Parts: sequence; C-alpha cells; structure tokens
Amino acid sequence: MTQAQTLARALNALAKSPQFNYSKARATARQDANVNWAATKGRNEDFNAEVDGCETFVMNDSSVCEWSSVAFSYTPKAK
Repeated sequence: MTQAQTLARALNALAKSPQFNYSKARATARQDANVNWAATKGRNEDFNAEVDGCETFVMNDSSVCEWSSVAFSYTPKAK
C-alpha cells in the first residue's frame, strides 16, 4: 500500500492546483514506475473523464490510488 500512498500524495498536491485536470494526473502517474499500466487499463475500461473525473491507478503491489470526486482527492487503498 506504500506505493499507492506515495502516488496519492503526489496527485493530491497536484489536485490543489487550479489547473488540475485528468491529463495532468495521468502524466504524473506515468512518471511513477510503480503503476501497473496493464492492470490500470483493465480497471478503467469504461472510464470517461467527463463523468468519472479521474481514473483509478493500480499499483504493482496490488494497492490502488483511487479518485474520490466527493473529496476531490486521491485515496490509497489496499486491494
């Protein structure tokens, strides 16, 4: 779960910016070597940025960094 916590901290710092958007969140996640892109793609097959806000990122340790539109932040969760 440490991997998801680290990414959540980075993404939440970014989310405080007035220019925050899905593309910037994804670009930041792409820089994290701990993101499992195959699992992330599978988890977000029906992802729609206009409706869902931001996608959930699956980490190599199977934890997830999940977007909460209510809190407008990412939350690390153990899988």
